[in-house]
Amino acid sequence: MAAVMIGVGPHKATHTAVAVSAAEEPLGELQVRACAAQAERLLAWAAAWSQRTWAVEGAGGLGHLLAQQLLAAGERVLDVPPRLGARVRLLAAGDVNKNDPSDARSVAVAALRSPGVAEVRPDDHAAVLKIWSKRYRDLGRTRTQVVCRLHAVLCDLVPGGVSRPIYASRAARILQQITPADAVAAARCELAAAFAEDLRRIDAQTRGTRKKLAAAVAATGTSLTRLSGVGPVIAAAVIGDVRDVSRFPGRDHFAACDGTAPIEVSSGPRKIYRLSRRGNRRHGHAIHMAAVTQIHHRHSDGRACYDKKLAEGKTPKRPCARLSGRSATPSSPACRPAPAAPQPVPRAREGSRGTTLSQRGRIAPQAPALRTSHSRAPPPPYDRGQPPAARASQEGQILPAP
Repeated sequence: MAAVMIGVGPHKATHTAVAVSAAEEPLGELQVRACAAQAERLLAWAAAWSQRTWAVEGAGGLGHLLAQQLLAAGERVLDVPPRLGARVRLLAAGDVNKNDPSDARSVAVAALRSPGVAEVRPDDHAAVLKIWSKRYRDLGRTRTQVVCRLHAVLCDLVPGGVSRPIYASRAARILQQITPADAVAAARCELAAAFAEDLRRIDAQTRGTRKKLAAAVAATGTSLTRLSGVGPVIAAAVIGDVRDVSRFPGRDHFAACDGTAPIEVSSGPRKIYRLSRRGNRRHGHAIHMAAVTQIHHRHSDGRACYDKKLAEGKTPKRPCARLSGRSATPSSPACRPAPAAPQPVPRAREGSRGTTLSQRGRIAPQAPALRTSHSRAPPPPYDRGQPPAARASQEGQILPAP
């Protein structure tokens, strides 16, 4: 354990640092302006403590640059999630109210008392994948916004709008067939043409970003892209977020990190499991996309497993099939395989416009899921002509008192 723990609360304009001893006694406080000399000023202030460790709140986000600067200077830096600092303040004062010094102190205390705090590492090739993966997602969101605005303008020019998916070339053909009747219609046509040009530019940028993603993934030497349903985009999202999968003790920790592990919400004799809403949503979405892609290919193992569960009576809205085959854990210098990797499972729910596979891929639970129909064992038969109370008693449900 470090003799002195220095907690840092990074912000856009300033950084606040508070040094505490092993007994959580405050030793000093400093606030520096976010500038080119921020690391030098912090190191000069902390020179009085030879045995020191830095705890930066959100070292993968707003505090990334400062954490990397301290790491390059030979310092030991820990990455403290913001929720740990909030818990320290909640236990100490009964609320999560804070100011900059109290925030930095809670970060230092959390680093002292939490054995699972990760140590910051220098950026490697996985950071390149994460950068271009985020760029690809941002372009996708921007394209969706432009398409929606283009549809809205075309609804004022074409009766009924455009029912088919819109592309830049299709929008250009539609605009060529429109003869503006007045200045208002001419302005709308000009605006629609501008949106079509924006769409064409975004599509070109998306293609260029995808090529960069493919080149960056190929440079890692990963075997992840050999799995069915996994391409450069999904591989980059997984490797960029996971980096080194050997940091997880086992497959259960790996599943909990990406939010694919069920959590227990049992009460009394009732054992209930539900889907987790925690974890890395980007990683969970990548697993979901790989599972859905396997389902859409009829000759894949995933589709065979999915059809088997449908034949057993599972509904398309909530399938509980486990996609068999190879593990979905990448094996590369940037992301090595775990001892046992989880298997993605497709989940489905009904969207606003019909049934769509819109939930993320899940890990098949070792224990029964939320409902009896979701477990490996078949549900107990019952007569649908029985009254609700009798059916509920046979299924193990609890009905409210009349």
